[in-house]
Amino acid sequence: MTFRVPSFEFRVGATRRVARTPEGDPAGRPYLEPETRNPKPDTGDRKYRRQAGFTLIELLVVIIIIGLLAALVGPKLFGRVGKGKQAAAQAQIELFGAALDNFRLDVGRYPTSDEDLKALLVNPGAIENWDGSYLKKEEIPLDPWGHPYLYKSPGEHGDYDIISHGGDGVEGGEGENQDIVSWKGIKRAGERIDR
Repeated sequence: MTFRVPSFEFRVGATRRVARTPEGDPAGRPYLEPETRNPKPDTGDRKYRRQAGFTLIELLVVIIIIGLLAALVGPKLFGRVGKGKQAAAQAQIELFGAALDNFRLDVGRYPTSDEDLKALLVNPGAIENWDGSYLKKEEIPLDPWGHPYLYKSPGEHGDYDIISHGGDGVEGGEGENQDIVSWKGIKRAGERIDR
């Protein structure tokens, strides 16, 4: 399809316009044929056609490969999330232990069960030599699963016991639901690590 304007010719599908007049170019420039998008000869063969995109089979193969990778790698990554929460709870309990030791150095005793861990932040009464706050944060943090830590003093396993009941928030359990306690390490690969 060709459109004619007095001094220009535009062709549909051309990538540039070319000056053309029946008498020639007044500036003396030679006549140039317009460039087309497909410079190869138009023989009707499919081998000269350029494919733009992917076939349905190629897309399905890619989707299947991505699905297989997700199925193999996903469970391993999700297992690490649970172990990371357990390690974070254990680290938080150890930080509580260091703060409790500082409290004991200043006051001469650990906070009672009634005073709870809040005694590390606020003087629970007229306690002499209390030099807090013993924690950097302004409130007692929850465990990584959003449950409060349990504190007992005197404890059944030492001067104090600090307990997180894990993912389920209930005493006992295995895996991510196991209890994280101040007197033992985290159970891994079938054995419990004692301190």
